[in-house]
Amino acid sequence: MPVLQNDRFLRALLRQEIDYTPVWIMRQAGRYLPEYRALRKKTPDFLTFCKTPELACEATLQPLQRYPLDAAIVFSDILTIPDAMGLGLYFTEGEGPRFKNPIRSISDIAKLHIPDPMDDLGYVCQTITMVRQHLQGKVPLIGFAGSPWTLATYMIEGGSSKQFENIKGMMYREPNSLHQLLTLLTESVTIYLNAQIASGAQAVMLFDTWGGVLTTDDYRDFSLNYMEQIINDLTWEHEGRRVPVILFTKGSGLWLEMIAETGCDGIGVDWTIPLSQARERVGHKAALQGNLDPCVLLGSKQRIYEEVQSVLNSYGPGSGHIFNLGHGILPSVPPENVAYLIEVVHELSQVYHRA
Repeated sequence: MPVLQNDRFLRALLRQEIDYTPVWIMRQAGRYLPEYRALRKKTPDFLTFCKTPELACEATLQPLQRYPLDAAIVFSDILTIPDAMGLGLYFTEGEGPRFKNPIRSISDIAKLHIPDPMDDLGYVCQTITMVRQHLQGKVPLIGFAGSPWTLATYMIEGGSSKQFENIKGMMYREPNSLHQLLTLLTESVTIYLNAQIASGAQAVMLFDTWGGVLTTDDYRDFSLNYMEQIINDLTWEHEGRRVPVILFTKGSGLWLEMIAETGCDGIGVDWTIPLSQARERVGHKAALQGNLDPCVLLGSKQRIYEEVQSVLNSYGPGSGHIFNLGHGILPSVPPENVAYLIEVVHELSQVYHRA
């Protein structure tokens, strides 16, 4: 593989010296880009698009062709594992993901199998290999998966939810059944992420979208403990380099110390807690990623400038910060605002990295 030309993202995750703060954006390949919307029309549905490596590769590369980002993230979806388990994933306009065969009982869990990453999920690994070939060492490539708790939430609820009645009902009524499902998902996610690393992913990220809906004790028992198991069993080195792992739980401001104890290299932080507080609490145990409110990108350039400066000021001098949004970019964001954001981050952050 070609020598990595820009490794600031990887170095920041390992808290090594860099010359400016690296930036990438959650969902940076997506509907806010007109070129993505045009590409999406080549398939009848989103799932077919994800399962076509040539199209997923092109979608991954599109934001890199437009912006000087410091990392790429493979275009895929967190629900690939439940889909490969046979739950009948489909997407409906305006409603998001749905499952034809949601989990409702222990007998449903018993029917599940651990997907083969090179067979059932081989299209993701093919996309990663293809993207690496096209990147030619320009920037690192991030692989990812949903956390066991978040995957279980979608599988049991049958799609998105506001109250989480089905999964929480199982958690309080049949905790052993839920633990059985989470154990199966933990093994599946571990195998899947290690396959992504073997295929060329240079960092990996766990998206725990719904961990924040739990109490502290339940978060530890039903989400964090399983993510820690995954982190412990990941391939830590590939192609002669460390493969860092980022853990992101939306709404996790209360639990940063617990998250840092998992051994992850980076912690994703949403916009509800200042980075200064997060840095003080985490110390040198992990890098921080975040944490601009995605809606800032709907504002004026002046406001974007001010908010970027505020985030950088909050983290302060030194390495260990990857600039990102506190959640995924909104489809209504003007692409020119993203260009301005990246320009401002690269410009304003240099002073924080001078000895």
